[in-house]
Amino acid sequence: MKTKERLDYIRDRIEKEGSVRVQELREECQVTEETVRRDLDRLEAEGCITRTHGGAVWRTESSVEGIYFYKRRVKNLREKKKIAQKLRSFISGRRTLVADSSTTVAEGLAELKDKADLTVVTNSAEIFHMIPEASFSIISTGGIFNRQSLSFQGEITRQTMKRFNVDLAVISCKGICMDMGVMDSYESEADVKRSMLAQAGEVVLLVDHTKFDHVAFLKLMDFEKVDFIITDRKPSDEWVQFCKEKGIHMMY
Repeated sequence: MKTKERLDYIRDRIEKEGSVRVQELREECQVTEETVRRDLDRLEAEGCITRTHGGAVWRTESSVEGIYFYKRRVKNLREKKKIAQKLRSFISGRRTLVADSSTTVAEGLAELKDKADLTVVTNSAEIFHMIPEASFSIISTGGIFNRQSLSFQGEITRQTMKRFNVDLAVISCKGICMDMGVMDSYESEADVKRSMLAQAGEVVLLVDHTKFDHVAFLKLMDFEKVDFIITDRKPSDEWVQFCKEKGIHMMY
């Protein structure tokens, strides 16, 4: 089965049944699991499916390019801008960073646009449109373009990340929970973020107050990997104490 035929088959199967497992597709298409995962990366980039742990589900919402990103960008925008302003003072002394494609991190990078001594490695495609006048150097990971999140994903993106060692990883997430850790919604995005974490000397998590005690679909990482949290307002005393015990420096 050629690549196009296989992609059409997988797309039709997921649309018809709603979901599918990687193992099932491997057996049906008689290819490796890695090939199936690359196919699912491509289909997710088209906007028709959403990757899950071990498989994929059909995406029913509109696949208009960028609509998902722009809807998220305006949500809690005031809070994101407060976080961005705090990131500016925090970044002093750091020269290299890796940044994910989240809207919160995008606001943070916009606040840093005049820092000519900074080099940013990112999988964001929207950064070139959102901050065209940025003075800092930008290294794009490339990869499979996801039209929903306006970002690059997949194996090329993950492999490119391994080429760079940076001072700081600047990432966001969908939720944080004391018992369950740092969480996200999509496997393909989480995979890229994990690659970023592996290359960074320190990790700063940008989360507005709505992310605290919010449970999302999958676990991104444990709190032991987080060095700093920047948020828009003081969280509960329980969270302040929790971060202190974990050795996480919090800014609010």
